[in-house]
Amino acid sequence: MSFFGAVFASLTLYWHMDLSGIALVMPFLGFLLIGLAAMYVIRLPGDGIKPTSKEERAIMWSSIGEGIGLFLASNIVINLHRPDLLLPSMALVVGLHFLPIAFAAGFRPFYVLGAALIVAATIGFVVGTPTGGEVVGFMAAGAIWLASVIAIRRDWRAKSKTPATA
Repeated sequence: MSFFGAVFASLTLYWHMDLSGIALVMPFLGFLLIGLAAMYVIRLPGDGIKPTSKEERAIMWSSIGEGIGLFLASNIVINLHRPDLLLPSMALVVGLHFLPIAFAAGFRPFYVLGAALIVAATIGFVVGTPTGGEVVGFMAAGAIWLASVIAIRRDWRAKSKTPATA
């Protein structure tokens, strides 16, 4: 997830703030830090969080729907000649994609993440360019990074409660 937070931040810097070069790489440092934390937790002994088959199906179908939704949303926005609405459209689709996963997993932070992305998208649609795109991009990046950290912490806590096997 943290990778997509970095993508939202970089797209915002490029499309709405006209930055380029090393500035577009900077958000990926957040991805790197979160990724290192995830690598550490993955290597810890213990079982951690294992999705059930119901959760795995929800993740699979929700991700398929997200991919189709992003394709459709981007094509609609581009064909309407409204590239300023691309980030809000993306945030809306990604936010909607988290809701069935949250329901299947019973993981409340994913409800909050989905709602935060939908609220960010709504703000982006209402406020308009360039401020709306900036708000959406950075809100989406922050929400996704925060959710990533919460998910890593959840797995870390689950692993610390289970005895290690030798």
